[in-house]
Amino acid sequence: MLRFFVLTGFIFPALVFSQQMRIGVLRDYSVQQIVFDYSDGSYNVFGDTTLYATLLPSEFADLSVTNENRISLKIGVKEVAVVSKVVLVATRLNQSLIYATKSPVTRERKYKDDVEITVQNGALTIVNLVDINNYLSGVVESEGGGGREIEYYKVQALMSRTYALKYKNRHQKEGFDLCDRTHCQAYHNQLRLNPMIDSAVMKTEGMVMVDQNNDLVDAYFHANCGGQTSEPDYVWNNKIPYLSTFKDTFCIYTKQATWEKRIPQTEWMEYLVTTFHYPVNDSVLGPMIYTFNQPDRYAFYQYPWLGIPLRDIREHFNLKSTFFNCYPEGTDVVLRGRGYGHGVGLCQEGAMKMAKYGFNYVQIALYYFPGVKVVNYPEQQYFNQRPKIAEID
Repeated sequence: MLRFFVLTGFIFPALVFSQQMRIGVLRDYSVQQIVFDYSDGSYNVFGDTTLYATLLPSEFADLSVTNENRISLKIGVKEVAVVSKVVLVATRLNQSLIYATKSPVTRERKYKDDVEITVQNGALTIVNLVDINNYLSGVVESEGGGGREIEYYKVQALMSRTYALKYKNRHQKEGFDLCDRTHCQAYHNQLRLNPMIDSAVMKTEGMVMVDQNNDLVDAYFHANCGGQTSEPDYVWNNKIPYLSTFKDTFCIYTKQATWEKRIPQTEWMEYLVTTFHYPVNDSVLGPMIYTFNQPDRYAFYQYPWLGIPLRDIREHFNLKSTFFNCYPEGTDVVLRGRGYGHGVGLCQEGAMKMAKYGFNYVQIALYYFPGVKVVNYPEQQYFNQRPKIAEID
């Protein structure tokens, strides 16, 4: 008897990135009614498992929540079914639909590929079923805007791809991979303005950042670090070996490098005393309550042993960053700050300036993430697999 041995368990690298992402969109709203309008190409409309219509030019599907927490499906103005799930499936690749919410009324959005709608907690859950490259193009535009250098778009695509793949199960219990909010990644439209973004996504296709153990890194980014990045544990209480604070001079003269805010002294004192028991009657610390200097990034207000995290102050007063000095003036506390965002990882405005100076996307990535590697993820996954040997009689 002849026996043949074949290797199993391998996935062809080219197949890995032809994957579909499930992105929860319009997550800032409790959507009760939405209309899907024709944009380009036709869409088949399924209610549960039944095909009810094919959307063509000038046609639309109107979905709303019923009193029984199901979906009323209308094609045009005619109700055709009450179902548990609606799926609109593009008849060809890269088609798009217009998403127009009617309750509440919000700005129209346009997304490529398919969409699935269910009801959860009395509202519509809307999930864009989108090719990862189409998703990343939308993210890069939402995060970076138009008019940038292609090397910035490439590094943003690298960051966003790494982040998406590392956290793709963040909303698994809700029925999708990631959402459209900034705590995942902003994703507010399909690519609209700049074909250079599509090009950047395709030219970096499959590229991600990994640490020394070949694990995907935490690809954090923010708008502006104010001239110094932040230690991760200042924000999230845990250290990340490949991320540590350093001076960044690329962003200090950019749009969001500085800010100022005035807060009434009574409001400032009430928060610090009520929340953290600031020793306002102490002869030394009391007079210091309105005065704070931060030549380098700190984690705590005044002294660590007082236990007042700057991140809590930022959140409570809706500040652009934790990187600020303050002083009393009249009846206010004047805060003069630097940067916009948490300050950890890649500084977007710094990266934009580096791209203008001629740095390529890998150089930019390694400047903000020293010690990591930029690799082709499908190839790495392919060669890291341990093949199983199967016997064939």
